[in-house]
Amino acid sequence: MLPLVGDLAPPHRRATAVSIVVSGNVLGILIARILSGVVTQYTAWRNIYWLALGLQFFIFSLLWLFMPDYPSTNPGGINYFKMLWSVVTMGKKHAVLVQASLVSFCTSACFTSFWTTLTFLLSGPPYHYSTLVIGLFALIGIAAIALGPFYAKLFIDSFVPNVSTLIGLFIYMLGACIGAYTGKVTVAGPIIQALALDAGLQITQIANRSAIYAVEPHGRNRINTFFMLFTFIGQLTGTAAGNRLYVKSGWVATGSLNVALIAFAMLLVAVRGPYEQGWFGWRGGWTIKKRNRQTADGKTEEKSLGLARGDDKPVDIVPQDDEEKQSAQDARVLAPTQTSGARGSLNDGR
Repeated sequence: MLPLVGDLAPPHRRATAVSIVVSGNVLGILIARILSGVVTQYTAWRNIYWLALGLQFFIFSLLWLFMPDYPSTNPGGINYFKMLWSVVTMGKKHAVLVQASLVSFCTSACFTSFWTTLTFLLSGPPYHYSTLVIGLFALIGIAAIALGPFYAKLFIDSFVPNVSTLIGLFIYMLGACIGAYTGKVTVAGPIIQALALDAGLQITQIANRSAIYAVEPHGRNRINTFFMLFTFIGQLTGTAAGNRLYVKSGWVATGSLNVALIAFAMLLVAVRGPYEQGWFGWRGGWTIKKRNRQTADGKTEEKSLGLARGDDKPVDIVPQDDEEKQSAQDARVLAPTQTSGARGSLNDGR
């Protein structure tokens, strides 16, 4: 869904559009915590899986009925296995993608480590809260999530992605420090940390996606696959490491791990400037604000799909490599007006 939003939204408005969808994603994660607490408190725990099944069918029905038609970004039908391999090779082609993915690994690990070990903290001394009360803690993050589009307009639309990412990481760091070193004394510490982590996650995720979606417009799904691979690995790592460290050393130790992860993410952002084409350095200069306000990352000119502006005809996205150029050229000769709908897009690889 997020790559599709990146395709449809105009480049200079992409951060705001992506922020709305990311807000929905994170809201779903937090509401799931509330539902799981309520369901397990008053019914059998297996019922949460039946609820999840019903919600999946509901989502499928909404997509089937309301997903708009949109132009194919793979009109030449590139081989599926070649696409999978191209996901791997994208790490060599785009330094900004690796940088953003490693930052996402760190922030995701910190996020899941906090929310997993928070349950242990609140269920034990000195709090001894019930599963229902612990689940209601997810309500804390709703305020931060609702402000997602505001964050995009204030911190991302006008600034280069590096600066926006550093702003998000600073908020993350502030919350992690407060929660880690006051959480055993007062419940206000974890509450402040939850607010800061949700806000920081929103800002860093949206800023990173604004940067990576600009590098290869014809392959945003594959870009997203590479990015999300690191994100999911980070989530698994944070859950596993946080649990083990909490059992051995307690809340402060897991909080210190989160602080170290965010510090490492800040270092990753600092070693590569916003206009650097290579892996390290600040060549190309630096500015806090975008040099070109009509672009997503401040430097890369690109076209969005015409449907985002209500056009009758889609706008071609320029392919990035020779294989994709040839495939797109062949497809224009054979079917210059070919588009794919929501139902057909299920078979569309990118």
